[in-house]
Amino acid sequence: MKRKLIAGNWKMNGNAAANESLVRAVLAGMGDAACTVAVCVPAPYLAQVQALRAGTALELGAQDVSEHAQGAYTGEVSADMLREFGVRYVIVGHSERRQYHAESDAVVAEKVKAALAAGITPIVCVGETLAQREEGRTSAIVKRQMAAVIHTNGHCISEIAVAYEPVWAIGTGRTATPEQAQEVHAVLRAQLKAATEHADRVLILYGGSMNAANAVSLLAQPDIDGGLIGGASLKAPDFLQIIAAAR
Repeated sequence: MKRKLIAGNWKMNGNAAANESLVRAVLAGMGDAACTVAVCVPAPYLAQVQALRAGTALELGAQDVSEHAQGAYTGEVSADMLREFGVRYVIVGHSERRQYHAESDAVVAEKVKAALAAGITPIVCVGETLAQREEGRTSAIVKRQMAAVIHTNGHCISEIAVAYEPVWAIGTGRTATPEQAQEVHAVLRAQLKAATEHADRVLILYGGSMNAANAVSLLAQPDIDGGLIGGASLKAPDFLQIIAAAR
């Protein structure tokens, strides 16, 4: 049985004092967790959290990566730069990046390629808007987003993680039911199986407002391999409850 992954996405939150308090509380409470635990932090705090987690089982993640290796790309951060800070995971193609920074499926696929080349596991986000769900297009949307990543990365696709994040459930308090989430996870699993014989290696996380109250029921689904946690990852007691549910 593969080990689940619980990854916290801090988004653009935190400061030096709050970060230290949060990380220390998570480390004190997670003990010998049955799952892999990571925190994806804003780039300016990678060094701080790298130092705080040193010698522990807590993994470090970043929230974005450039598709470029180096050069005149002001404000961008390359995969090799992230690797120097001990980053193991990086979120790629989050709906907020797609919406506010106009990231296309092709750009997301190139970012995945850059992360993999540096030995970093990309957490590839896919998901539909409320309008797309109401139009019955959920499967078509997530499969299109995933297809671009598969096309660009070929045989390396088994080295990624995926996060299904229904856009309508991010930061809204709304959550897909366990059955709705499982249905989409099964679609993604089938698509991956068609692309690689190692599809079962790929962790498919749920990323739409997973919290302490719903984590157990979501994580009990057969194709939900963990969670990409937003707001709840900023509250140590809530994050620890989700970690405890991932067995």
